[in-house]
Amino acid sequence: MAHHHRPYAQTTVDYTGSVVRHTQNRKWSSSDPLPAAACSSINNNPFAAQFVHSCTNYRARASSINRVLWTASGRRLITGSQNGEFTLWNGHSFNHELRIQAHDHAIRSMAWSFGDEDWISGDDGGTIRYWKSNMSNVLVNESAHHESVRDLSFCRSNLKFCSCSDDTTVKIWDFERCQQEQTLTGHGWNVKSVDWHPTNSLIASGGKDSVVKLWDARSRRELCSFYDHKNWVHSVKWNRNGNWLLTASKDHVIKLYDLRAMKELKSFRGHQNQVTALAWHPLTEDYFVSGSSDGSIFHWLVGHVTPQVEIPSAHSNSYNNSVWDLQWHPIGHMICSGSNDRTTKFWCRTGDKSKISQNQSNSAFACHMNSNFPFPYDGPPTIATRDQGTIGSGGVGTIIPGVGIAV
Repeated sequence: MAHHHRPYAQTTVDYTGSVVRHTQNRKWSSSDPLPAAACSSINNNPFAAQFVHSCTNYRARASSINRVLWTASGRRLITGSQNGEFTLWNGHSFNHELRIQAHDHAIRSMAWSFGDEDWISGDDGGTIRYWKSNMSNVLVNESAHHESVRDLSFCRSNLKFCSCSDDTTVKIWDFERCQQEQTLTGHGWNVKSVDWHPTNSLIASGGKDSVVKLWDARSRRELCSFYDHKNWVHSVKWNRNGNWLLTASKDHVIKLYDLRAMKELKSFRGHQNQVTALAWHPLTEDYFVSGSSDGSIFHWLVGHVTPQVEIPSAHSNSYNNSVWDLQWHPIGHMICSGSNDRTTKFWCRTGDKSKISQNQSNSAFACHMNSNFPFPYDGPPTIATRDQGTIGSGGVGTIIPGVGIAV
């Protein structure tokens, strides 16, 4: 007997048309928004809070998604799981393409180099592996750390990268020679996150000791420490302007530091549980997203104290639904979240979503915007203005060479 399959509407998020039309200088239409790079302000670049698709690795060993990583081209997404597997998903139609057993332990960290061809990953066993863009493993360092490798970050030149671990250390590595250069000690407990400054030899780290530290990668000196958080620091992220450092903690608070004044600039409160993940928008300077251990995802603007968009049940499951990682698509029209509920979810801007099947409109993914949207001033976002709370020159403390002076 012949089986007749019901027609299926494939979920897609196709950014090609908007990019091509913008390149050809055609008029913008509300049904086909401009690419993020063409938007001068958040007014024309809406928040990526619309649910698109959920991906689950259907097999007996399906496990928590600890890391998500877009390829340099943005065509595919790589997820790293608790059972040591990499899964490759199509970034356009969200189909499963490849699954490999990459590590012997849970994958905890992944980072793509700025050269677009190489990337690295770390696991619970202290191993760091080197990969090519075709998913081939070219090198294994099994003794990189004594305990779990929690985070990895490349310097802009790609010559070096840094790693942090539960063994309380931050290490600097020569990427080409695959050799350890320096070990930075000073944290009193597990180091959970590390991020290399976008332009300078400056490294930020945060950990279970509730301290955020800044390091000089050349001299191996600890430049300063921030003790403002009251519990574990889960994530530290530099803004692309190089002046702002964002930190997330188990104390439910997100803090923004201005490195030109070496002081806390703003605290963002709204999450009802520990904040586990952060991601700055790649193009809109003052826009970032946070994820929590209760499965919620919030969208924020630096000039506002409350979240602009709240998705309280972005990840919901009877099991622990912590959002472990958030990663923006390279052109900024879509964000991906990985969670302890074993799913990878994609979120896009209103208008980017097309050909969505009816069974995906679920009230669990409903979100609401606060009344203070849209952003109350026009024009392109500025690096830091007094209207956004930047400390004046009278409050300048320790100055980091090359970063500049607060306005």
